[in-house]
Amino acid sequence: MKIVNWLLLIAFGALLIYGTTGLPNRGDAGAGMHSTRSLAGSSGASSFYIRNALRDAKTPNMVTVILADYRGFDTLGEETVILTAGLICFLVLRRRKKPLTNSREH
Repeated sequence: MKIVNWLLLIAFGALLIYGTTGLPNRGDAGAGMHSTRSLAGSSGASSFYIRNALRDAKTPNMVTVILADYRGFDTLGEETVILTAGLICFLVLRRRKKPLTNSREH
């Protein structure tokens, strides 16, 4: 069983390393997120979201489009963490009924 755990750990680590190979270098001015400019001339992903949110999702609420469409997996991960923390708090803080013992019986 330990071998299976190690193989899964190595496979997960290799998957993480493979996933990072597609990311742009830190500070790369030619990265895709820097290619879009806002009306004020600043670059970044936010100007892309502002310009294309209504066109891409057909939803007038830009915050909903960013959270649900552009960053859906990130939001799902955050909600999973909050749900897990809530469940753990519930399990730790729940009250257990004390068994009824009659001291006269002993």
